[in-house]
Amino acid sequence: MNRRHLVAGTAGAAALAAPMLAHAQPRLRWRCPNSFPRTLDTLYGAAEIVARRVREMSDGAFEITVSAPGEVVPALQILDAVGQGSVECGFTSALFYFGKDPSFAFGSALPFGLNSRQNFAWLNYAGGRDQLKPVFAEANIWQIPAGCTGAQMGGWSKRELKGIEDMKGLKFRIAGMGGSVMQKLGVVPQQIAPTDIYPALERGVIDGAEYIGPYDDEKLGFARVARYYYYPGFQEAGPNTDFMVNLRAWEALPAAYKGMLETACAEAYHATAAKYDVLNPSALRRLVAQGTQLRPYPREVMQGLYKAAQELYAEIGAQNARFRQIHEHWDRFRVEQVQWFRVAEDSLANFQAVATAPR
Repeated sequence: MNRRHLVAGTAGAAALAAPMLAHAQPRLRWRCPNSFPRTLDTLYGAAEIVARRVREMSDGAFEITVSAPGEVVPALQILDAVGQGSVECGFTSALFYFGKDPSFAFGSALPFGLNSRQNFAWLNYAGGRDQLKPVFAEANIWQIPAGCTGAQMGGWSKRELKGIEDMKGLKFRIAGMGGSVMQKLGVVPQQIAPTDIYPALERGVIDGAEYIGPYDDEKLGFARVARYYYYPGFQEAGPNTDFMVNLRAWEALPAAYKGMLETACAEAYHATAAKYDVLNPSALRRLVAQGTQLRPYPREVMQGLYKAAQELYAEIGAQNARFRQIHEHWDRFRVEQVQWFRVAEDSLANFQAVATAPR
């Protein structure tokens, strides 16, 4: 056997087997403004996970540059910038834009809604994204679920909230549809970009604020200007954040790049939820040790908020047929999940009882 031919043949086979993606696919450079500040490493970092994975999978051919709020686009103007084609993509939350169309709220979270597992399931496997496609298409957007905070807290208040009377006149920063629900109890909701919440609390422009949870709230310093920390986060039990792509840019992408983005965004969703589950407990312990007063929302407040949420959904649905259609689809799934989780939790409780019983 001719050894030179053997070596040459082996080298040729190796060359054929080597990844050719970077040469076969176009080289793209996209800009991705982020609604969340760099200091919030977990949530801001979800967009960085997407960018890193896409770069790795494309062997550097597809580069996405993530930027902080205001560097390219203001925090709450990303949907418009992406839809208009000013940037190719952006990382934000659909609930920020529910004022344009209340149906956007389904892309993130509805008050008294789905937890993080249920939200991912509804969006990706139960037809939720199909329900939302026309909503985002009208804004010239392709939406991909790409991050999740898990269960959020109810928020901070400078004064103790003992009942519904204490909610009246409360100037409270809250994003999305949760603000409309609180408004029915007399709260004055304020939608303020994340970077502006602390100054507004410090100057007394607002009396309280919800943002995410202990880890991020500690970083933003809310405990220095508000004493009472409330739970549960009725407004967002497991909200999704969105990787939004200009629809024309999405349609022009090769199939391989579309697959990379979808895969990277799914990883970012689960990675952020998992990281918050790790980081929040210790952050909460630190906050309480430093004097934060942890409080549950009073029962009458929670009952009032739930009643207000159902009234709000009925009112919006009566005026907006598309919202009503999506809500009916979403609510059927929610009810099924409540029933299933009740069975699953009972099964888990029984399992734990057996596993921990004396032998």
